[in-house]
Parts: sequence; structure tokens; C-alpha cells
Amino acid sequence: MAEVVLVSELLALPLTPAPIVAGLLTFAVYGNDRLADLETDAKTAPARTAFVRRYQDGFYVLAAIAYGLAVALSVLGGPLSFGLSLLPGVVWILYACDWLPSLPSGTQRLKDIFLLNSTLVAVAWALVIVCLPLTYVGAPASPTVGVVFLFFVLATFVNTEIPNVRDREGDSEIGVRTLPVVVGVRRTKYILYGITSLTAVLVSVAFVANVVNLKEAAVLVASLLFLGGVIFCLNRIENDGALAVAAECSRLPAFVIVVFPLLSQ
Repeated sequence: MAEVVLVSELLALPLTPAPIVAGLLTFAVYGNDRLADLETDAKTAPARTAFVRRYQDGFYVLAAIAYGLAVALSVLGGPLSFGLSLLPGVVWILYACDWLPSLPSGTQRLKDIFLLNSTLVAVAWALVIVCLPLTYVGAPASPTVGVVFLFFVLATFVNTEIPNVRDREGDSEIGVRTLPVVVGVRRTKYILYGITSLTAVLVSVAFVANVVNLKEAAVLVASLLFLGGVIFCLNRIENDGALAVAAECSRLPAFVIVVFPLLSQ
């Protein structure tokens, strides 16, 4: 929700129900994902899995209600908003369900395919975060929109791989190929540093080309600095779960920078 508000402010869009829709979609999709992966998650996140298993009936109901409300609110934004509200659910079905022809490796889910798993998650959520507020007000795409979209694709990819460091042993046991499983934690950190640096270069080039202004560039770079700090802490502190949460919150400093002046007016 904070990310959608951030995008709305960066692109000078009025506030709409888009942040609420994004929040409901996130809860619904990840609630269903936790329910679908109870058996495999028991190895990578036993405490969380035990909690979800205990309250799984309630999760089913709440996830269904959340998705229904998200779709209903999206109708207020027109056909494009409605279509975007369906996208996370469709992508999740393709991502998490066994539908692929059995490959030699035994893989039947996009979720288990190396790099495609994180890329699919990053692109799907970036589309919702960046495009949903646009559809509500009928704003056209622009070079600035393209820069913000690429920023969220790359940053969300990094976010997705950070928890995989914590889960690498369990993922390896169940055959899920992630960056930490395939190349190890040290090389994963270098790759994530590289992607974060590439994103910073993208923002810098966009600023030099007058595609984004100084405030927009500073806000996005602040988020990247926070994300870089999380990457630095990988394998340096014991609580990898806290780092996964910190990575998901890496846009909050940017959110505060943008929204706090508005609240003080």
C-alpha cells in the first residue's frame, strides 16, 4: 500500500482506492500461497507454517474476502483496473500450481524454475504497483513511468531473493532452485549488489536526461541505499527473518520522505 502511495506521489497522481486494492491483493495472494505450500514451507519456515496450519480455515475465508473486495474496488477504476486486479491471482495460479509437463528435473511449477520464479514475481507486482494508480485516473504512460516501473521490477527481484538466503537449505532439499541454492550466499550478495547498483545507475541516467527530477531521484536512491544495507547484513547477523522483513520495508524510507511533508502542511 505504501508503495502505491509512493508511486502516486512520484507521478503526481491524485490518491485513489489503488493502495487499498494493492493491499488486499497482497494479503489474498500470499495468504493462498502459504496455504498451498504448507508441506514444503514446513522445512523452510516451520514456525510460520505451524501458525498457518492452525488457522488455515480462517486464512481461506479471509483471503477469499480480500480478493473479492479488491476486485470489487478495482471496478471503480474501469476495465484496465479490473484487469490488473485479476493479474496477481492469474500469475499466482501459473506460478504455484503443478501444470507444466514433467521436465527431466521433475519441475512442474514456474515457482521452481531458476531465476524465472523471482522475475515473474517482480514483474507482476511492479505492474500492479505502478500501473494500478495510473488506470484509476486514466493517466498516460511516460518515460518517468517507465523508469519507476523498472525500478520496482529490479528492486522487487532483490527483495524476492533476500529471503531465499534464509531458506536455502530447505529449498535445496525440496528442489527449489534459487540464487543462494545455485551460486551460494557470497555470490548471491554480489549479484544483488550488482542489481541494486544497476538500478541506481538507471535512476541517475534518468535524472541526467531530465526524465525524473531531483526529488524523485533522491527518493528512489534513498530506498536503494536502505536495500544495500540489508544486503550487506546478509550472512552477518543471525536473524535472517528480520532481514527479509527489512527488505520488504526498504521503500518505507522513500515513503516517509515523500509523505511526511504532506502531513505537516
